[in-house]
Amino acid sequence: MMEAEQMTRGQLEAEFSALARTMYFTGSTVAAFAKGATRGQLAAVCDLIRSENATREENKRARLLKRAKFPAVKSVEGFDFTEVSMPDGYTVDDMLSLGFVEAAQDFVFYGGCGRGKTHLSIALGVLATERGYRVRYFETASLVLALKDAVADNRLESALKDIAKTDLLIIDEYGYIPIDIEGARLLYQVMSATYEARSMIVTTNIEFGKWGTVLGDAHLATATVDRIMHHGRLVEFGGQSRRFEEALVMGRSEG
Repeated sequence: MMEAEQMTRGQLEAEFSALARTMYFTGSTVAAFAKGATRGQLAAVCDLIRSENATREENKRARLLKRAKFPAVKSVEGFDFTEVSMPDGYTVDDMLSLGFVEAAQDFVFYGGCGRGKTHLSIALGVLATERGYRVRYFETASLVLALKDAVADNRLESALKDIAKTDLLIIDEYGYIPIDIEGARLLYQVMSATYEARSMIVTTNIEFGKWGTVLGDAHLATATVDRIMHHGRLVEFGGQSRRFEEALVMGRSEG
């Protein structure tokens, strides 16, 4: 191997790049370098490591956001909580702290269509990925279909393990379409597996007493609600449909 003094600048840069990709520094190596390095060398290496750590964090957030499979990226910035009724003793700031994810607690976002349930669930999911949590988003119908396909392909166990890797599971539009008994049992399997293991947000326009009509099985519905509410909170979304209001605004602007 050539001595550093014999290398051109380009050769040194190439070797440095190759070596840097192979290294995880031991404590003894770090101590030896720190002892013999000049102040300028120490400062340069500190800058290098800070830059690398920042890049790794940025790449990690990008990977987490991609894996979450959100239909769109939403933000909590500017979200209007005026018509959102939080549980007693629980605040919006409590929700935005994401303590519920760390505690493996659940939310049910309940209200009519267009009230902002999906927006807020996705915005919280995006915020969670920014803070390093693993998130997965599913529309209920798509999740049931994916589970059925997994059963047909004899890979249900793998699909369930993939979902189980999350810190926060978002199941959107629960109850918007009926589910047959096979789909209901598969959905129950996913939802019950989150119990005390990870956090879950369910958005729905169906009150708890009618979940049995969605699942086609009163016992499954009761067991599902029982698990969710044991470590969960109900958040109610009122007011007019946001989509309807925006359509009216557009209409006025065109008139």
